[in-house]
Amino acid sequence: MSAGAIAIGFVAGAIAGMFGVGGGVVFVPGLVFVLGLNQVDAEATSLLAIVPVALVGAYRQSTYGNLRLRDGIVVGALAVPFAALGVVIVNAVPERAIELAFAALMVYVAIGLLRSEVRE
Repeated sequence: MSAGAIAIGFVAGAIAGMFGVGGGVVFVPGLVFVLGLNQVDAEATSLLAIVPVALVGAYRQSTYGNLRLRDGIVVGALAVPFAALGVVIVNAVPERAIELAFAALMVYVAIGLLRSEVRE
């Protein structure tokens, strides 16, 4: 495991915890710019990293009585076919379009964070 990967994970987790944004906001650009992954592989890696975190989070929240199991099963069941659809789409679209779409998402997230800070 490289020091760059460890640093990316640490920074992504810290920013996600402090600002309430998904760690992918930092994780994906870090994988692209620090580790040299292409955009599609970086996004796939980020999504895969969510799985253990979500499982642990679901378990922990179930101990507090905060888990809505039926809703979780529905979301999980729908995630599989839509992930497969996402693979088909990402393989059909030029990588540059994926990069630009991700950049647009990051701008949208940044604007949302700024708006919530201005309101407070």
